[in-house]
Amino acid sequence: MRKPIVAGNWKMNKTIAEARQFVAELVPGLQAVAGVEKVLCPPFTSLMAIAAMLEGTDIRLGAQDMYWENSGAFTSQVSPLMVKELCQFVIIGHSERRTYFGETDETVNRKLKAALAHGLHPIMCVGETLTENEANRTAEVISRQLRVGLEGIELKEEYKLTIAYEPVWAIGTGRAATADGANKVIAEIIRPGLARAFNQSTSQAIRVLYGGSVTAKNAADLFGMPDIDGALVGGASLKLEEFIPITRAAAQL
Repeated sequence: MRKPIVAGNWKMNKTIAEARQFVAELVPGLQAVAGVEKVLCPPFTSLMAIAAMLEGTDIRLGAQDMYWENSGAFTSQVSPLMVKELCQFVIIGHSERRTYFGETDETVNRKLKAALAHGLHPIMCVGETLTENEANRTAEVISRQLRVGLEGIELKEEYKLTIAYEPVWAIGTGRAATADGANKVIAEIIRPGLARAFNQSTSQAIRVLYGGSVTAKNAADLFGMPDIDGALVGGASLKLEEFIPITRAAAQL
């Protein structure tokens, strides 16, 4: 059985003070949910403050990105050693990184290798744009992202890598993929891609999340699908009344 994960990607939201207040209100509700791996991914500025607040809980902390070098003249970048001091998880290859900041399949690969080498648990994002979706290129795009992104990677423990399927056209738009549609992409494209990168048993052991306009209303339908193991939640992770019910819905998996 794959243990479900619900990760909240706060993106560029909340000051340190706002983050502290939000987490103080959020933790009791999340702590009451058993059987789900819970991850918060605030901006870098809030990681230290939130790490202290999560001590003694079963809630994990994740960074939204990282660089692949340990140190050096890389202005503005954060190394895996810096992330590891505070976090257990790291998001890699989010579509906003690919769209706005020049992330490529090759840089995703380098970051994945660095994260795994330092004992971090990467959440690797894959997904097609609206144009690619409408041109029936979903399989081509996601298969390439997996092939190049996972090239040369050896997994010692399958549970230390998570894939997030995030159709770009659904992120922040309110246009979530249907539960059946998302499950079909995972079952027919992502898991076969993982089997090619590793092997069949590993492809079935790796957890695959859905991300893209996940809400408390559609979470149960999404999580009811056999190949969806939780969610990478964006905007709804900033709202108590959304994120806690989404996490509860994952507990029913």
